[in-house]
Amino acid sequence: MRAVVTGGAGFLGSHLVDFLRGQGAEVLVLDNFITGQRRNIAHLVSDPHVQIREHDASYPFDVDGPVDIVFHLASAASPADFARIPIEVLRAGSFATHNCLELCERKGATFFLASTSEVYGDPLEHPQSESYWGHVNSVGPRACYDEAKRYAEAVSVTYRDHKGVQVRIARFFNTYGPRMRLEDGRVVPNFIRQALRGEPLTVYGDGRQTRSFGYYRDIIDGIWRLVNSSFQEPVNLGTHEERTILAFAHAVISATGSQSSIVHMPAAVDDPQQRHPDISRANFILNWYPQTSLEEGLRETIDYFRSVLDSGE
Repeated sequence: MRAVVTGGAGFLGSHLVDFLRGQGAEVLVLDNFITGQRRNIAHLVSDPHVQIREHDASYPFDVDGPVDIVFHLASAASPADFARIPIEVLRAGSFATHNCLELCERKGATFFLASTSEVYGDPLEHPQSESYWGHVNSVGPRACYDEAKRYAEAVSVTYRDHKGVQVRIARFFNTYGPRMRLEDGRVVPNFIRQALRGEPLTVYGDGRQTRSFGYYRDIIDGIWRLVNSSFQEPVNLGTHEERTILAFAHAVISATGSQSSIVHMPAAVDDPQQRHPDISRANFILNWYPQTSLEEGLRETIDYFRSVLDSGE
């Protein structure tokens, strides 16, 4: 297999590259390093079966030789980035998706889209199934990401239906694990960083909003099962275990052994109040079930962040 991974220096992308190498694949990593971290792929620099190209996938690119599959994971995914680099976020979902699909059409390759639970917006249906159309504010502060991903799904199925491109679409729910950015801005690195530093954990709103946290190993297993299936409709990948943000904050404090307190800040605009995926499609189509408990995933993630803080990076 010869694979292209956009966003291959990112948190999930770099783990996917490692997994693909473990399957014997040759991999081209495409990343502009706007949020990707070079340390995530430093161990791959000397690998003769990995090519690393610094490039923004939202600008045209080509690949010499055959390509079997393109994994499009390039996009900032943190609300902090939505405010910092919104145009880049929009381009990642729109222009970059087009460029990847065009490459797939030329090469006869399969296209994998890393989509998101954010396509459901602040949902009115619980749990969220793939048939739910969503409740999204198209002009709100999260719109650059939410609508870019919705567009990416639309253009993917259009290339499927009118160009014959094989597509696979996964909607991720709050994926976490080692290699996330320390200053990412999402709840997992935020809480762990604050707890390890002995700072108060900042909870936005009353903390009763819920999330379902999926560990990266389980998500990559789901990706692999999906791309090796023939299923071309969106599939939720997450965990059915739903927790409030306040309960998650207490879990992080306990797991780190921190003495941190919890402080409440004003609620974020358009912050989804409930995230709970219906994963019955993944269960039935892919025979996929998450295997990693939150306690195990948190332990490994905390160990990673502790090593980053200790190194002073």
